[in-house]
Amino acid sequence: MLMGLVRKIGRMVIHAVAEVGQIVQLVAATARYLPRVVRDRYLVFEQMKLVGSDSLPLVLLVGSFTGAIAALQATNLFAKFNLIAIARPFIGGSIATVVFTELTPVLTALVIAGRVGGAIAAQIGTMQVSEQVDALEMMAIDKNRYLAMPRIIAAITMMPVLTVFSNVVALVGAFLLTSVKFDFSAPVFFQSIQQFFQTSEILTGMAKSLVFGGFTTLIGVHVGFHTTGGAEGVGASTVRAFTISAAGILVIDALFGVLF
Repeated sequence: MLMGLVRKIGRMVIHAVAEVGQIVQLVAATARYLPRVVRDRYLVFEQMKLVGSDSLPLVLLVGSFTGAIAALQATNLFAKFNLIAIARPFIGGSIATVVFTELTPVLTALVIAGRVGGAIAAQIGTMQVSEQVDALEMMAIDKNRYLAMPRIIAAITMMPVLTVFSNVVALVGAFLLTSVKFDFSAPVFFQSIQQFFQTSEILTGMAKSLVFGGFTTLIGVHVGFHTTGGAEGVGASTVRAFTISAAGILVIDALFGVLF
């Protein structure tokens, strides 16, 4: 029984290492076509629309409630200890710090992982099981140039933009909640943000979102290329792409916190 467990763990480790190697190979194969971004700009623009403008309504909805929930938790914590009056000048700045550096980059990335990463895995997976990817190769069209590169570049480009929009609506949502529940005025709330604002907070959030976007799309493409088993395999790939992306986003976020 013990040997069986050891063999099972060994197979899992070998499979994980092999998959990491495949992802590294995909990164290298895709990077070769970066000089063709301008020539293939129409492919990139099409994917930017899917990642960016088509995802914007959902990102705005999530962002607004993210800010409201952050404000609710912060104000409730101070109110619990009867410190709301003392903390009033600092609440806006504290909420902005959490929103800029953690909440909006991570939650926006999770939204994109579910909406875009899963869709990429499903789309490319369908092409893989229906032999459309093989047909591209027969026509001397590299799948990494035609399928992978535009999606990865589009996600890397649009994720910081979506995060900026999410930041804005999150602050508006936070202000509305604090003004309704604790009678905060706009000058007090936004002056606190200006007073304690640091450029590094925005830069950290943008760097996170850029990495999250590239990672999420890379996983979607990788899982799609290795889809097997027909329609059932496509469904499994969609779930697997989101699962790996979501877990990876949280791990990368933790690494950012440790390193930066």
